[in-house]
Amino acid sequence: MDDTFLGYAGKHVLVIGAATGMGAAAAKQAKAQGARVTAMDVADIDYAVDAAIKVDLRSQPSVDAAIAQLQGDVDVAFACAGVADGTPDIVLINFTAQRYLVETLIESGRLGRGGSVVMISSVAGLPWPQNLPAVTEFLDTPDWQAATAWIDAHEDRDTYSFSKMAMSAYVARQAFPLLQQGIRINAIQPGPTDTPLARANADIWLAFGQDYRDAAGVATLTPDEMASTLLFLGSDAASGINGANLLVDQGQVGAGATDAFETPAIKMMLGMAPS
Repeated sequence: MDDTFLGYAGKHVLVIGAATGMGAAAAKQAKAQGARVTAMDVADIDYAVDAAIKVDLRSQPSVDAAIAQLQGDVDVAFACAGVADGTPDIVLINFTAQRYLVETLIESGRLGRGGSVVMISSVAGLPWPQNLPAVTEFLDTPDWQAATAWIDAHEDRDTYSFSKMAMSAYVARQAFPLLQQGIRINAIQPGPTDTPLARANADIWLAFGQDYRDAAGVATLTPDEMASTLLFLGSDAASGINGANLLVDQGQVGAGATDAFETPAIKMMLGMAPS
């Protein structure tokens, strides 16, 4: 692809959760497109970027310190950090801290008109409309402390799926108020993707949809395929796209919803079958 098509040359791109997987792929692709890239992660960044900032998304002081280290304004922010069920404070890491970071940049004017936010949700976030009362109640929390307190009071919601439902719903409902400020927000909802996190949870994450991929004769998606979509959504080429939760799943959800390929779990997630 022409490295000028997406319009990243000279832009400042922030990637949260950039050490491995989709975040690393997005940072590398943005750098190849001519962007100035700042990578944030709790782990070391082992590839070339313009700036690497350590951040522990479980700690508000750490996030504040990371924001203070950012040089200049941000044109595009990719929220790519994610951990799996079994990790303490999973909603805090997967959503709350990244929402806080992005909103702090917007409120301070460091991510402003013409800017873009792209998040990584998941097909696990598909049931957000069926869970809208709980998701909305959580999203109504005004700050880090209130969001943390809400999860503490609803421990059954401190899950991977809820973190992704919250993210997908957040993208949908923030699209209009952010557009009024000249900022777009979108997310991808990846299907099974061959990342280090997925390999560590392969029995669940990579096993899901294997029958579909086998029948279609396709391989498991890669971080680079996800990163290409992330960069498109964050780019000038996607200027008319806002509030979208874009499935990147090789058509599995659509096939399951229409019985083109029988996948009961898909219908359950979409509220089309009894849970």
